[in-house]
Amino acid sequence: LKETGLDESILSKKPGELSGGQRQRLTIARALAGQPKILVLDDSASALDVATDAALRKAIRGLPWHPTTFIVSQRASSVMEADQILVMEDGCIVGKGKHEDLLRDNAIYQEIYYSQFPKDEKEQNS
Repeated sequence: LKETGLDESILSKKPGELSGGQRQRLTIARALAGQPKILVLDDSASALDVATDAALRKAIRGLPWHPTTFIVSQRASSVMEADQILVMEDGCIVGKGKHEDLLRDNAIYQEIYYSQFPKDEKEQNS
């Protein structure tokens, strides 16, 4: 429970009383309890704040069984450290690579990233 940010008081609530973030953390905790070899997180951070999302990804990287993890996200910060990022537009892959390469070479990834981190764009253009 510690890694998911949940405690016993949250689990004693009725499901309807849980926040969106609490429901997401509970679902992830249930998935991790089975020690899967493959973990698919489809927009798993949508109801989590950025700090909790980062803590979740750090906890997953630290799991002793190292599942292959697929993260589907519209949040650039959720995928920046991935071994491989696939950029999609209209159902088609329009870019593939690491964060640094895509940020340098892929207009779609740049648009996504700079819409979420506008300060970085100002610094880069200085």
